[in-house]
Amino acid sequence: MESRKWGIVGGGIMGMTLALRLTQQGHKVVLFEAAPEIGGLVSPWKMGNAEWDKFYHVILLSDFRTRNILKEIGLEETIEWVETKTGFYMNGKLYSMSDTIEFLKFPTLNLFDKFRLGLTIIIASRIKNWKRLEKIPVTTWLKRWSGSRTYRKIWLPLLRAKLGESYQKTSAVFIWATIQRLYGARRSGLKKEMFGFVPGGYKNVIQAFKQKLISEGVEIKTNYAAKEIKTSGNDRKSISFTNEKNEEFDEVIVTLPSPLASRLCSELPKTEIQKLNDIEYLGVICVAVLLDKSISQFYITNITDSNIPFTGIIEMTALVDKKYLEGNALVYLPKYVVASDPLFNQSDEEIKDYFIVNFKKMYPWLSDTNIKFAGVARAKHVITVAKLNYSESLPDVKTSIPGLYIINTSHIKDGTLNVNETVRVAETKLEEILN
Repeated sequence: MESRKWGIVGGGIMGMTLALRLTQQGHKVVLFEAAPEIGGLVSPWKMGNAEWDKFYHVILLSDFRTRNILKEIGLEETIEWVETKTGFYMNGKLYSMSDTIEFLKFPTLNLFDKFRLGLTIIIASRIKNWKRLEKIPVTTWLKRWSGSRTYRKIWLPLLRAKLGESYQKTSAVFIWATIQRLYGARRSGLKKEMFGFVPGGYKNVIQAFKQKLISEGVEIKTNYAAKEIKTSGNDRKSISFTNEKNEEFDEVIVTLPSPLASRLCSELPKTEIQKLNDIEYLGVICVAVLLDKSISQFYITNITDSNIPFTGIIEMTALVDKKYLEGNALVYLPKYVVASDPLFNQSDEEIKDYFIVNFKKMYPWLSDTNIKFAGVARAKHVITVAKLNYSESLPDVKTSIPGLYIINTSHIKDGTLNVNETVRVAETKLEEILN
């Protein structure tokens, strides 16, 4: 393909990766972002005197595509690796489940249940053909391998926590992809799973990535919210923005969530618009809390009690040294909900109060004096619900309008949403387009 002028709408990791790979192949690229700075879901924010990611992110040893990008922007050598622990909050109590002995001691399940639970994880980690799992509901598959008691006590609360009521229409690919990611590093010959982070968080990643893009010739335009994409003369695509600016390109890639992309691309046939709108998303409401001391040794605490409103507890400082957070402990309290959930209509103060009251129930020693900062981050379109036969109903990245493409995280068909999968989709789908 000869050198073309490309416009990319959306300056998150997806858009940044596409821009880098296109410019490296000799194309002229302009990257547009509606916010004042690029970064999307990996953007940082200020928490009092400290600054870290708005939502929680982690790097695994098996995240080779992320690590390759970090290598290109000069940050791979800075990654700090830490062995982490996992906890469970069940029946009002905290339990560790970080090694085989703790697994065997784990309450509420008898030895046979534990055997079946372990077997389920081993089987999922060894399955290669994920496509056949698309035809099986996750509930059916888990009951078959773990039994109804283990399903009811362990899997069902975790499914509800991660997917809300959407778990009922989700395929077994969801649990397969989750287990595959966690066991990916072990398959590459490592005995234990290590989690990593870049000192300074994704703020430093975005800054280094931005400098790399600029040095390669990418033009970055922030505060540019796209309003409409139309075809113009000579098969070019015209993007109009809410700031009344207009720009024309040979090729345009939209990286926004599918429902937002469908609104921008109003010239698409109704059947394509319908396909985009049929993709179901879950959003996230995440309360970040800075504390004067740690709450536990666990990076993640899975919650199986249905009366706690958040999905789980991510203690970032079980991984990240407190020196990067002004000596404080950082905890995330996320809840995954559909975009229409009334929780999205509540104020930050209402959400904070609701979450922190329940947080204190879990850790009764916590008081307001321990809390140095609490903030609410929210995003309505984060993860797609992997329904039965999900990959077969996905629209192609090439639209029926020549030179107009839609590439976003809905194209993660056989993985879970994370930075590595986002980079993988960007790179593989771009190869499809260019070839």
